[in-house]
Amino acid sequence: MDIVQLYQDYGIDYITEGHKHARPGWANVECPFCTGNPGYHLGYNIEDSYFYCWRCGWHHPTKTISKLLNIDESATRKLFGKYGIIVPKYNTVSVQQTQKLEHRLPSCVEPLTKRHKQYLIKRGYDPERLQRMWNLMGTGPISMLDTIDFKHRIVIPIIWNSQQTSFTTRDITGKSKLRYITCPKNREIIPHKQIIYGKQEMWSHTGICVEGPADVWRFGFHAFCTFGIEYTYKQLQVMSKTFKRIVVIFDDDPQAVKQGDKLVADLRFRGVESFRLDCIVAPDPGSMRQSDADYLVKQLI
Repeated sequence: MDIVQLYQDYGIDYITEGHKHARPGWANVECPFCTGNPGYHLGYNIEDSYFYCWRCGWHHPTKTISKLLNIDESATRKLFGKYGIIVPKYNTVSVQQTQKLEHRLPSCVEPLTKRHKQYLIKRGYDPERLQRMWNLMGTGPISMLDTIDFKHRIVIPIIWNSQQTSFTTRDITGKSKLRYITCPKNREIIPHKQIIYGKQEMWSHTGICVEGPADVWRFGFHAFCTFGIEYTYKQLQVMSKTFKRIVVIFDDDPQAVKQGDKLVADLRFRGVESFRLDCIVAPDPGSMRQSDADYLVKQLI
C-alpha cells in the first residue's frame, strides 16, 4: 500500500522518523482506536502491509482507514485499488524469519551504579532490594547489541523456568526516544510476549496482573506483567494454566481500562476467576507509595 501517499492526499498527520514512536520501515499516525492517549502509536509496516498499534494491537485495514478518514467502510473499500491496499482475511501480522542468534545481554553491563540507583530512588524504589530480588543490572555511556544502542539503561532479565530467556531495558535519562528497548527477537530464547514476567517460583493460586516490570516490583512476588496492555494468546494460555484467580490492575487511561476489561473477559471464558481493579491512589501501580501497594496486596491475597 502507498500509505504515505494516502496520508498526504487526505491530510493525515504522520511520521516516519525523528520521533520516539517512529521505527525504520513504519509510517505512524495517532491511533483512532486509542482514545485519551495521544501519540503516534499506530504504525503501518511498509514492507509487510499491516497496521499495528503498540498500545492496542493489530487492526483490520478497512476499519482502520475508515476511522482515520472518517468515512464509511464501503467508501473505504473503493480506495483499495488506487492505493494498493491489501485486505487479509485474518490477523496476518508477519513475523520475519531471521537467523536465530545466541542469547546474550548488551555489551558493558554492570551492577547498578549510583546513577541507576538514584533513578530508582526517585521513583520510590529501594535499589538494593531490587538488585537483590530481581537481578537488575545497568549500562553506562557505551553499550551495544546488534547495532542497537543500550546506553544509560537498567537491564531487566526475563526469567522463565529458571532460565534467562530474554531481557528488557529502561532508560534512566529521560532523554531517549524509547523508554523501553527489549532484546532483539532473533536473540530471544523464548519470545517475551509468549510468557509473563515475575517470580514464577513464588506464584500462588492468586496473581496480580499489571502492565510492566516496574509495576511488578511495586506489588512484589504475587504480581506478573504482560509487557504492556496488549497481550497474546500464548500469554492467556500461561495465565489460565498458572492461576485460579487473577486481579487485573492496569493504568488509568481509557485504553488501558478497556484492555483490562477485555483481559478479564478472556480469563473468565477460560475458567479463571478474575476482575479488574482501578488504581485509585495513583495513575499507575508503579507510582504508588510502597506502603499503599503492600497494603493492597495483603487485601487482595
